[in-house]
Order: sequence, then C-alpha cells, then structure tokens
Amino acid sequence: MDFSVLHGWWFSLSHFMAQGGAILWWLAAVVALCWLLVIERVIYLFFYFPKQKEQWLTSWMARKDHSSWHACAIRDGWLNEAKIALNQNLNFIKVLVAICPMLGLLGTVTGMISVFDVMATQGSSQPRLMASGISLATLPTMAGMVAALAGMFVHARLSKACQMREFKLEKLLRSQQ
Repeated sequence: MDFSVLHGWWFSLSHFMAQGGAILWWLAAVVALCWLLVIERVIYLFFYFPKQKEQWLTSWMARKDHSSWHACAIRDGWLNEAKIALNQNLNFIKVLVAICPMLGLLGTVTGMISVFDVMATQGSSQPRLMASGISLATLPTMAGMVAALAGMFVHARLSKACQMREFKLEKLLRSQQ
C-alpha cells in the first residue's frame, strides 16, 4: 500500500477541517453516522428483507385457512412487522439530515464571531486576519448544505424503496387467498 497517497489524503482532509473549524468535525461525525445507517438500510433491503418476505409467503401458503378472522389477524401482524422492519432508522436518518444545515449555520455564526473578534482587536484594516474567520464561516455552511442535499436524496430513495417493498408484500399476501 502506498502510504504517501494516504498521507496526502489525510493532510488534505486535515487542512480542510482546520479551515472550517471545530464545527466541521461535528458535522463529519453526523454525516458518518447518517451514512452508516443508510448502508445498514441498503444491506437490510437487499439481503435480509427478501429472506423474511419468503418466510412470510411460505408460512402463508402453508396455511389451509386464509379467510378467517384469525388468519387475517396473522397476515396483518406480518404486514405490520414488515412495515416496522422496513422503516427502522428512516426517521433517525431524516433527523440527522436535518441537523446538517443547522451545524453548518452554527459554523457560520462561530466564524463570524471570529471575524468580529479580529476586527475588534486588530481593526478592519487587516483583511488577511479576517480571511480565516470568513473561511470558518463559509466552509461549514457549504459542507452542511451539501451533506443535507445528498442525505435528502438518499432518504427519499430509501423511503420509496421501503414503501414499494411493503406494498408488494401486502399485495402478495392478500392475493394468495
């Protein structure tokens, strides 16, 4: 493995994070948690849910009675179980996505405080000193907005995929009467 590439990547990331301030590290943690949950949902949707769906369908087909109240209650229980399993963590992902622009705005506020602090102590004739504060103000905002846009897109796709799987399962279980 070429460690010079890894070192260069880490140096670039550290430099970017230093320009954005401490808030950028918090934003990175929120984004990392959000993407871990997204990956978990994708793995569930493509590997675990199909197995569960087959179990429910096999169990339903093995039943002799499909129309009694008891059979309908079992089917509805499975459908509710599927809905809960499919939508697990989606609301938490949505909350994490909503936090991203807020953290970006917090970075803006802390950066502007830094700019005003430099102006108060050094005067407004030092543009170089104010530039780091402006960087502190703009980078977290940009990063928060980019993270929120990507997260909104992925959340919408995951929600739609879960709804479609839920609908198809319900259709299959109701048509097997």
